[in-house]
Amino acid sequence: MTQPTHVRRPTLEDVARQSGVSRSTVSRVINGQTPVRAEVVDRVRRVVTELGYIPNQAARQLVTHRTGTIAVVAAQPENRLFLDPFFDLLLRGVRRELAQHGAQAVLLFVDEPDDYPRVADYLGGGHVDGAILFSLRPGDRLHEMTARLGLPAVFGGRPLLHEGDTVRSHAYVDGDNRGGARLAVRHLTALGRERIATVAGPHDQETSAADRLAGYHDVLPHAPATLVERADYTRQGGADAMAALLDRHPDLDAVFVASDLMAAGALTTLRERGRRVPADVAVVGFDDLTAIAEATDPPLTTVHQDVPGMGALLARLLIRSEAGSPRPRSAIVPTRLVRRASA
Repeated sequence: MTQPTHVRRPTLEDVARQSGVSRSTVSRVINGQTPVRAEVVDRVRRVVTELGYIPNQAARQLVTHRTGTIAVVAAQPENRLFLDPFFDLLLRGVRRELAQHGAQAVLLFVDEPDDYPRVADYLGGGHVDGAILFSLRPGDRLHEMTARLGLPAVFGGRPLLHEGDTVRSHAYVDGDNRGGARLAVRHLTALGRERIATVAGPHDQETSAADRLAGYHDVLPHAPATLVERADYTRQGGADAMAALLDRHPDLDAVFVASDLMAAGALTTLRERGRRVPADVAVVGFDDLTAIAEATDPPLTTVHQDVPGMGALLARLLIRSEAGSPRPRSAIVPTRLVRRASA
C-alpha cells in the first residue's frame, strides 16, 4: 500500500532565505509593522506568493496580540441593509482594503435593544482588532461601547451628535452630501425648473439626510415646507413620497431625491401618474449606483460619490488607528454630477 506523500509547508525561514532578508524583517512585513522599505516589502510579498507561504495564524496572534479581524457593525435591520446596494458597495470597499492587509471583516447587526449586550460581549471578547460603525442614530450606545472597551473605531458617515457625545473623538468618512445636493439643485434651476421639490431622507438617521436637505435649502432658501417630503431610503419610500408631493403640488416640475433607490421609486410614481420625465418633471438622484441609475426609465441623472473608495478609506483609517498612529483625520469624499436622461 502506497503511503501518502506529505509536502513540507514553506516556513518563515524559507521566505527570509529566498528574499535575502532576516526572519524578523519577513515577520514585520507579514504583520504590517513598520519601518520596512517599500522595495523590501514588495520583494518579500512576491516570495510569499511564489512559495505559497501561509502564516501560522495562532502563533501570529500570540506574538502580535491581533486577530486579523475587523467588526463591521450596522445599527440597522439586516433585511434593509442587504437590500441597499449602497451598503453592498461600501462593504466591498472595506473588504477589499482589509484583504490587502491580510485582514477580514465580520458583520454584526444591532437592531433591537437586546442586541447591544450580545455585540458588546463579542467586541470585548478579543475576537476583533477594531470596529467600523454604520448608521448610528442620536444617542446610540455603540461608540460608548467601543470607547469603554478600548477598541479602535471609525464611523461610516458623520454621526449625529448630542451635546457632550464622546463620539467626537472618533474619525469618520463621509461623502460631501451638502455640496452634492447643491450641485443637483443648481442643475435643476439651470434647466429653468421653477417648482423644485425634494424627497429627503429620515431625520433620525445619519447626517446624510440632514446635509442633503441643507444643500437643497442652500440653493432654494425660500422653498415652502410643502415641497419637502421625507422617506426611508427605500424604493417604496421614494414612490410614496413622490405621490404625496404630487398630491400637494401637481404643478411641480422637478424633484431632487436624496438617494438613487428612492429616485427609482419616484420615477415609478411619476410614470403611474402620467408625468413624462424629464419633459414634465426632471429628476435627480444621489449616489450614482449604476445598477440602479443606468437601469431606470429614463436613466437617472444623479450625484456621484466613490462608494467603494469610501469603504476602502474607512478600513485604512482603522488600520492606522490600530497601529497606534495619531488619531486619523476624518475625510469628506468629493461628489460630482453625472448627467443622464432624467434631467
